Amino acid sequence: MHVVLLKATTLFYLVGALLYLYFVFTLNERSARIGRMLLLIGVSLHGVAFVARYFVAGYTPITSLFESLSFFAFAIVGVFLAFEIRYSLRVLGAFVAPVAFLFSIYAAFLPGEVRTLAPALNSYWLPVHVMLLFFGNAVFAVAFGAGIMYLLMEKEVKRKKLGAIFKRLPSLDVLDDINYRCLTIGFPLLTLGIITGSIWAEYAWGSYWSWDPKEVWSLVTWLLYAALLHGRLTVGWRGRKAAIFAIIGFCAILFTFLGVNLLLPGLHTYSNLSG
Repeated sequence: MHVVLLKATTLFYLVGALLYLYFVFTLNERSARIGRMLLLIGVSLHGVAFVARYFVAGYTPITSLFESLSFFAFAIVGVFLAFEIRYSLRVLGAFVAPVAFLFSIYAAFLPGEVRTLAPALNSYWLPVHVMLLFFGNAVFAVAFGAGIMYLLMEKEVKRKKLGAIFKRLPSLDVLDDINYRCLTIGFPLLTLGIITGSIWAEYAWGSYWSWDPKEVWSLVTWLLYAALLHGRLTVGWRGRKAAIFAIIGFCAILFTFLGVNLLLPGLHTYSNLSG
């Protein structure tokens, strides 16, 4: 049931993303409203699928690549909708919703069978640690979208020949504010995720930190966002530099989540990128 629901969810995410993209090209408000409605339906179905899999598996289903990709897509859409409602920024959907769709479609084509939980994962720290990280990463996905929008908008302003994109994107100040809000929400979640992971590692493996590749790259990602937060609070980093850091930071998140599995396997990685 959960696999069928995920595939249905993926369809809603796809059409929703396409409608947001259509809004960018046409400024048709109705398409954006329908896009948001479809994402709301999709994320609701996704939540039902997550609960259904929980009861089938008997544990929080965020342990395999299939489950993690699915939950990441769910978190991204949920966080995006919260920002969309807060800022009434429909155009952001054209930059964030496709990311969620790509994760969900990837998951939909992976084997979705329920697997026996490894002893090290059989802990109440599992949902705490992983959900903190995924929701933090989802917030940074929104910052990634806002960062791309900022660079596009800045390019238009510098050209002094304002084209069609200028009418579609919000002001540079609004985009920079979204970037900062994402940082103040995402960074504490990322920090707590790493801390709870260290505590869990001590229980599971007898060591708070083992320099596993995923631990190392989590630290690298944390340092990138810590540098951005420090720069914003102390030397006034704003605008272009903050947008570039937001993009680089999310690329580091993607490498930590997927790239490490392919290139640097270790204790935290899945067996491969196809299961």
